[in-house]
Amino acid sequence: MLIDRRWRLMLPLFAAAACTVPALAQQPAPNGVAPVGGAAVKKPPKPKPAPPATTGTADPAAAAVGGAKPTLLGQYGDWGAYTASPGGKKICFAIAKPASSETTPPGKTRNPSYMFISSRPGEKVTDEVSIIIGYPFKPNSEATVAVGTTSFALYTQQDGAWIKNAAEEAHLIEAMRSGGNAVIKGMSAKGTHSTDVFSLKGLAQALDRTDQDCK
Repeated sequence: MLIDRRWRLMLPLFAAAACTVPALAQQPAPNGVAPVGGAAVKKPPKPKPAPPATTGTADPAAAAVGGAKPTLLGQYGDWGAYTASPGGKKICFAIAKPASSETTPPGKTRNPSYMFISSRPGEKVTDEVSIIIGYPFKPNSEATVAVGTTSFALYTQQDGAWIKNAAEEAHLIEAMRSGGNAVIKGMSAKGTHSTDVFSLKGLAQALDRTDQDCK
């Protein structure tokens, strides 16, 4: 089910954000939805259930993934590589926060944004790109990710974005592996434009590590 797949991917992201590791230290856990794979053009996923309460739990990260706390495989430049097995379903992911963020009009506040690239061997999914933007996107709007002079359209749902044409995802990954920065642009439900610049330093090594662990 779509809800189950999205829920499994959101949990390790929440857990990684809660862990005191170099990639995401001192960052609050973002709200997120996980990508949908399969079709050439991905469709917006169904609404997900609320995350489990972790108030008062000694280890909220472990509680969020049913005790399957994610393991840091390595820190590579600006990207952290992780693995976890929530519900016995193994997942590996590389994750980073933006090197810079700005809004138009300037000074608009929002939650932290992240880009993460996940592999789920049980579902035969490899290097699936997702963005958590930190605000609700304008309904039915598209966002973009640009690497150098090449731009890719993203479909949006709530505060998440994924590549619109799944057939282009491998090209996006290839461009990111050899690129310097990835620039994400989108519009909030209130009409605020955002630009997030993600450094791609260390991404190739992080993906090599997650691909190795989630063959």
